[in-house]
Amino acid sequence: MPAPLARRTFLKQTATGIGLTALGELLQTSGHAAGEIAGFPHVTPKAKRIIYLFQSGAPSQMDLFDPKPQMQDKRGEDLPQSIRNGQRLTGMTSGQKTFPVAPSIFEFAQHGRSGMHFSKLMPHMSKLADEWCMIRSMHTEAINHDPAITFFQTGSQLAGRPSMGSWVSYGLGSENKDLPAFVVLTSFGSGRPDDQPLYDRLWSAGFLPSKHQGVKFRNSGEPVLYLSNPAGVDRETRRETLDELATLNQSHFQAIGDPEIQARIAQYEMAFRMQASVPELTDVSNEPESVLEMYGPDVKRTGSYASNCLLARRLAERDVRFIQLYHMGWDHHGGLPKALAGQCKDTDQPTWALLTDLKQRGLLDDTLIVWGGEFGRTIYSQGTLTADNYGRDHHPRCFTTLLAGAGIKKGFVYGATDDYCYNITENPVHVHDLNATILHLMGVDHTRLTYKFQGRNFRLTDVHGDLVQAVLA
Repeated sequence: MPAPLARRTFLKQTATGIGLTALGELLQTSGHAAGEIAGFPHVTPKAKRIIYLFQSGAPSQMDLFDPKPQMQDKRGEDLPQSIRNGQRLTGMTSGQKTFPVAPSIFEFAQHGRSGMHFSKLMPHMSKLADEWCMIRSMHTEAINHDPAITFFQTGSQLAGRPSMGSWVSYGLGSENKDLPAFVVLTSFGSGRPDDQPLYDRLWSAGFLPSKHQGVKFRNSGEPVLYLSNPAGVDRETRRETLDELATLNQSHFQAIGDPEIQARIAQYEMAFRMQASVPELTDVSNEPESVLEMYGPDVKRTGSYASNCLLARRLAERDVRFIQLYHMGWDHHGGLPKALAGQCKDTDQPTWALLTDLKQRGLLDDTLIVWGGEFGRTIYSQGTLTADNYGRDHHPRCFTTLLAGAGIKKGFVYGATDDYCYNITENPVHVHDLNATILHLMGVDHTRLTYKFQGRNFRLTDVHGDLVQAVLA
């Protein structure tokens, strides 16, 4: 009687090539092969990739982008009822007896040929006035941080829907077989280090196949958890193990047809490839000193906003489709002048450096940059108003978002707000409108990027969203 087959030999002889062949089919990267659905893109894309610089906590628009010098004469006056018009307040200021107008203490100046206004807190970003498109008329539905950030990222205030990066990965796939299509970076602001937390569900794939969820690069320790092999396991052994797991998983898939099994195979394979690609990606020792200096002194501190901006450029060079940066610390209910200065010190130079670096390398022409938070801040002071100190509450009625790069009109200001920076007076832009426009620049018709779940076709923009044609080049 022949000797019994060893398990490994049995798997190799009976797999009929399923392991690596199946992986190769699952991870094709030519054309749209890595996406889930045929027919994409719908229109010729302007942008190959997105770098989304999300300023978590809500930057104060009237202190940074939307000057209201006429408010200086109304300092300390109660916000007129005709301006507030019964609009809801958060629980943090609803009990205030008065709502004293707090004009910005920061000077503004016009920059570039466009004459775009920037606060003195942004000396570097203002140099790019003729690259930016400034939307001053953004508005949203949520009034508190978590639902507002969730709404921006997923199109719903309730958790559980896929994030924008996951939708883009699902529709368009990946152009780099060694890195995920959707990468997330986070940093803590110096303006308020203990600010609102971020949750991994913000970059979740929701009900989409799980291989489309964002991969978070950590801001300390190993960039990705469990990237290294366990002690005593070399790369060859790891490769053999994954091949055998792929064979077993593929057999299981053929038996029950659960697509998440194929997603698991793809994720195992991506993890294996990232073991080689991520260390090379995150090693910036070969960057010229002149480039490091451009991003500022914080660039060498792993996990800083500056470091993440440089990493975003390196990801863009490697054709990662959706690069999401979150910078926390913008929630300034009190002590705003000092805290806001700290946040701008974190972000101003690195943001300028990122755009400048991309432009010098010819990447800005096909990269879409988005800069903004989840809502704005109130013109009235939360708490005591003094000569040099004030706070501002949440304000979803109007705020500012910046766009630049692929397909965006340069040096252009769109929308306007009233004298109190409280209501929109021209060209309102809803979150769904912005998201529809972002997808359009990626070549996607937002009404056709859908996924059927529990009997209903879902999409990022739900049943809303209009293209903001005026901001398109």
